[in-house]
Amino acid sequence: MTFSRRRPRNQSAGTGGDGPSRGRSAVARLNRFVSLFGIALVCAGTTSACTPLLIGGVGGAAVAASEHRGLKGFATDTEIRATINHLWFQHSVDLSSGVTLTVDHGRVLLTGRSPNEQTRQDLVRLCWQADGVKEVINEVLVDSGGGVVDSAKDTWITTQLRTKLTIDLDIRSQNYSIDTVDGVVYLMGTATGQPELDRVIQHARSVPNVQRVVNYVRIISSL
Repeated sequence: MTFSRRRPRNQSAGTGGDGPSRGRSAVARLNRFVSLFGIALVCAGTTSACTPLLIGGVGGAAVAASEHRGLKGFATDTEIRATINHLWFQHSVDLSSGVTLTVDHGRVLLTGRSPNEQTRQDLVRLCWQADGVKEVINEVLVDSGGGVVDSAKDTWITTQLRTKLTIDLDIRSQNYSIDTVDGVVYLMGTATGQPELDRVIQHARSVPNVQRVVNYVRIISSL
C-alpha cells in the first residue's frame, strides 16, 4: 500500500543552478567521470539504493551544482535527511533497519521492509517532524524481510540501471535516485523533460529481473 501526503507549497523547492551551455557541458563531463568511477564503490556498499558518488572539494561541488536542485537545494535535502535519521535513531536504534530514505526537493520516499505496521507508521510520523518536508511517500513493505539472494539481486539491478543512466549522454543521471526492493524499481528525482524520463523508464524496464517500475520523478518545468 502506498501512503502519500503533501503539504501546501509555501516556498520554492530549490534553485536550478544551471549556468551557460559551456559550463553545463564541462560539468556534465566531469560528473559522468566521477559517477562512473564511483558506481561500483557506492552500490557495492548498499542493499538497494544507489546515488551518484559525491567527492569532497571541487568534484563534489561540481556534481551537486550540476543537479536540477542546485547547491542550495542539495544542502536543504541533505539537512532533511540528517534530521530524519536523527529522529529515527532517537526513537529506536533499530527503527530504520531495512529501510531506504531518499529526499529530493523536500519530497521523502521510503522503501524497504518493516517488521510491523506500527513501525511503518512511526517511520512516516517522524519524517513529518523534520523542517522542510513537503511530501512523504511510503512504499515500505510489512514483512519479515527477504533473503540474501533477493538482496543481492536488488543490488545488481540497481547497479545495472545506474550504469545505463550514467553512460547515456541524453540523460542527466545525477538527477535520479534508484531504489530496488524485490525486483521493483523505484525512481525519484527530476527530469529535464518527458523524453528524458521516457528513456530512464525504458532503461529500467530493460534490466533483467525487474518486475515493475514505480515512477516518482517529476519534470523540472512542473516544479
